[in-house]
Amino acid sequence: MSISFENQVAIVTGAGGGLGRCHALELAKRGAKVVVNDLGGAMDGTGGSSAAAESVVAEIIAAGGEAIANGGSVSDRVGAKSMVDDAMAAWGRVDILINNAGILRDRSFAKMTLDDFELVMSVHLAGAVNCTHAVWPIMRAQNYGRILMTTSPTGLYGNFGQTNYGAAKLAQVGFMNSLKIEGAKNNIYTNTIAPVAATRMTEELMPEAALAKLGPELVTPAAVFLVSQEAPNGVILQAQGGQFSMACIVENPGVNLGADADADDIAAHYADIVDLADLKPRNMLQMSAL
Repeated sequence: MSISFENQVAIVTGAGGGLGRCHALELAKRGAKVVVNDLGGAMDGTGGSSAAAESVVAEIIAAGGEAIANGGSVSDRVGAKSMVDDAMAAWGRVDILINNAGILRDRSFAKMTLDDFELVMSVHLAGAVNCTHAVWPIMRAQNYGRILMTTSPTGLYGNFGQTNYGAAKLAQVGFMNSLKIEGAKNNIYTNTIAPVAATRMTEELMPEAALAKLGPELVTPAAVFLVSQEAPNGVILQAQGGQFSMACIVENPGVNLGADADADDIAAHYADIVDLADLKPRNMLQMSAL
């Protein structure tokens, strides 16, 4: 294995099962010491138990690795800080953070309560912010860090009944886009993975035949690469069933209608304005001085 995490410490949130468990196991297999974080709640965020995280830790130790369990909630600042404190107390550094924890409160927007909207945002978005904020000064002092956000096709493209989830997931991409600029000078790279995988969060959303081909372990290679020393900075990788691709924000050359343009001019030239014949990736680094 050419990609190694020897002497590195990783925190993986929501690692008691599914994608997070697979990420934690592979990082440990490649030499990382791992904080396995999981609140141990239901899919909707209710309840809590340490059993799931402790089970993954037992798997890692049985395979000859090093790991500790943490049951803090990412949506709580104290809980987020606790997993970083545990890593520092055990091993004195944090090299990798994978923001994977999440919940679902699916419902059409007409029927969704604002409490359910805010709760999903607090876990996915505020959770990623809380954990990243806790590791940021440590990574800056080390002059090294790798952070991974977890978005979703729902965040990138939308899905019925998931306005809360989609908003939270795309917000993580916006979070990454600025972190990649701010962290670069300290060798802190931030990337995002967009997985499609068979986990308890997707078992009610896709046919069983499709889920059978979408094991979470088939996503983990992309996640591991994105937190390695060889990782790029500011990339969204899509991963599903062994298929990997890049998603990115693009823009076309557009049309200069001048300072006197009005809505009628937009309507008259709309086809040219949205012509996608000459797309280019949007390089946000060009915006860093604005």
